[in-house]
Amino acid sequence: MTNQAISPLRQRMIEDMAIRKFAPKTQHDYVQRVKDFAVFLGRAPDTATSEDVRGFRLHLASIGAHAPKINATVSALRFFFTVTLDRPELAKHLSFMHEPRKVPVVLSPEEVARFLEAAPSVKYKAALSVAYGAGLRVSEVVALKVSDIDSKRMMLRVEQGKGRKDRHAMLSPVLLELLRDWYRIGRPQGWLFPGLKPASPDDTPTHARLPRCGPYGRDHQAGDAAHLAPQLRNPPA
Repeated sequence: MTNQAISPLRQRMIEDMAIRKFAPKTQHDYVQRVKDFAVFLGRAPDTATSEDVRGFRLHLASIGAHAPKINATVSALRFFFTVTLDRPELAKHLSFMHEPRKVPVVLSPEEVARFLEAAPSVKYKAALSVAYGAGLRVSEVVALKVSDIDSKRMMLRVEQGKGRKDRHAMLSPVLLELLRDWYRIGRPQGWLFPGLKPASPDDTPTHARLPRCGPYGRDHQAGDAAHLAPQLRNPPA
C-alpha cells in the first residue's frame, strides 16, 4: 500500500485491515473493490444508502460479473460497511453468490508423463513434479528452499502456505531423485528454484513459461514449494 494521496477514509480502512493482519494482497483487493463501488456511486462511498448498494449489485449483474468477482466485492464491502463505517445495516443487503462446482480434469499417468516431459528444462520439470506429486500451489513451489527437503523423513516443509500455515507434504523416492538431479545441475543456494536473481525465488510462475502442448499445456498446470536438504548436497552415486 502506498501512502501517497490516500484519503482519510481509505487510510482508516487500511488500518482496520492491518489490525486484523490481512495479507497485503487481500488489503489491495479490498481497497480496489471499494474503489469500484465509489466510481459507480460518483461520490464518497461512506455516503452510500441501501438503494445504492442494491443498485451496485444490479450493475454487477448487468455487466456479466462472475461469481468470484461478485463474492470478492461482497467480502470487501461487508468489511467496509461493518468495520470501517460501523454501518452494519448496509452489509445485510450483500449476499454471496453460489459458485457451481465442476468436476476437475484428472490426467492419466501417461498424460502426466507427457506433460512433465514437455517442461523446457530439469528445473521446470522438477518444479512441476513437486507441484503435481506433492500437491503444492505455485506460490508454495516458488517459495521452497533447499533446506525444506527432508530426505530422512521423506517430507517437504511448506512454510506459510494457504491460510499462512506451515505444513508438511509427502516426498516420494522418484521425486527426491529428480530434485537431486536438479541440484546437481543448478546448484541452487537458498531458494530451491531461484529466478533471474540468485538471491530471490523464481517470481515468474513456472506454468507461465511453459510452451503449450495440446491438452497438456498451461490449462492443466499448477505449482510451488520446499524443505531441509543437506542431503541434496550428497546425492547417491
